Amino acid sequence: MSGDTLAVAEIREILRQLPHRYPFLMIDRVVDIHGDERGIGIKNVTINEPQFLGHFPDNPVMPGVLVIEGMAQTACVLSLRLMEPREKRRTVLFLTIDKAKFRKPAMPGDTIEYHMEKVSRRRSMFWYRGEAKVGGDLIAEAVLGAYLTED
Repeated sequence: MSGDTLAVAEIREILRQLPHRYPFLMIDRVVDIHGDERGIGIKNVTINEPQFLGHFPDNPVMPGVLVIEGMAQTACVLSLRLMEPREKRRTVLFLTIDKAKFRKPAMPGDTIEYHMEKVSRRRSMFWYRGEAKVGGDLIAEAVLGAYLTED
């Protein structure tokens, strides 16, 4: 398959590729896809998500670990979508989270953009650098490593 076969991954494609389901699915779509090299995951943060019951009831803030998870899910979609359909189903497992920094909180009503760019790939392992942005402002960043397993 070529690197730019589709420019967008809508929710149905994401659900086919990732094992995650609500309430742990942290992306709604992936846009501006350039093969497995880069793309932007989109997460619309809403007040009815379960994490806001306890984080924090009077000041709802998206947990930083869930922002990192959204980055990881975006990178997974980029890596998995180019595999041939006849290949065995794969699961992606975290290897590393490096250089994570949280700069501003995301809150209900925000749209988080996960800007992911591939740093390297070696066999079944890959690394992506990610930036989470709200309204163009950087709210978090990290370098993520993962391993593709065969189910």
